Amino acid sequence: MTFKVYYQPTKTATPRRENTHVLYMEADSEAAARQTVENNTEYSIEFIELLDEKSLEFEKKDPNFKMTQF
Repeated sequence: MTFKVYYQPTKTATPRRENTHVLYMEADSEAAARQTVENNTEYSIEFIELLDEKSLEFEKKDPNFKMTQF
């Protein structure tokens, strides 16, 4: 399954919409995606969205689309 993870780059700063970033990753579940990001980064996760095929194809049209590997 492919997930879109919305996050703040640091856990210490106050969350601001302008600082929200996204990454795309493959995981077996939302919990596994969260655990992987938490174990490998200092990011503060805001939201994790499961992407269906149609949504994934739309996201791939963005020139900045990149699947993250940990």
